[in-house]
Amino acid sequence: MSNQPVVLLVHGFWGGAAHWSKVIIELARKGHQSIRAVELPLTSLADDVERTRKMIAQQSGPVLLVGHSYGGAVITQAGNHPDVVGLVYIAAFAPDEGESPGGITEQHVPEAAPHLEPDSDGYLWLKAGKFHESFCQDLTSDEGLVMAVTQKAPLGGTFGDRISSPAWANKPSWYQISSEDRMIHPDNQRMMSTRMNARKVVTLPASHASLASRPVEVAALIHEAATELAR
Repeated sequence: MSNQPVVLLVHGFWGGAAHWSKVIIELARKGHQSIRAVELPLTSLADDVERTRKMIAQQSGPVLLVGHSYGGAVITQAGNHPDVVGLVYIAAFAPDEGESPGGITEQHVPEAAPHLEPDSDGYLWLKAGKFHESFCQDLTSDEGLVMAVTQKAPLGGTFGDRISSPAWANKPSWYQISSEDRMIHPDNQRMMSTRMNARKVVTLPASHASLASRPVEVAALIHEAATELAR
């Protein structure tokens, strides 16, 4: 599968690259040899895009960007890099020009919005006691506990950072909707996936953490995108 693009996984808010653990294993089982996962600082969209662009530049050959949650906003901007050949959105933000994740969220406020709280340093946390029911209700309570304790909070201002040029407007894209998502309202996901004219849209009866609760299906969509791009 040497003609396949490098799969570069981009995490979102309240998690790190390890959130992709199960998807990585599934992709490897499907024969993908070039898989990378970026660790974002979550300090601003510009910082996160710059980190992702540097990762793209380190790869040899074409790159397929995959973004979960806020990682979708990151790949929407970073995807303009000439080496990026496609974009896969996993229950993710896909803002248009001038839009921010926060602005999209306000269109249909998700169920778990009241469970977010800022700290005195400006970082926005998902309340630990509410993490399982908010982020990953279809995982075990043990998995939810680990995600809650290891969560990576973004600086609150990142929510308002706007996209200047959406890569999905001119590059092939795929989208997975989580119909039971309590972090990004499913109606917002449906709007974004329709607007980008995605090559394929898959709807899973999953939480926001579909990358952890439905890794087989998520990896299958990524694999399908990579295979199509390799033709």
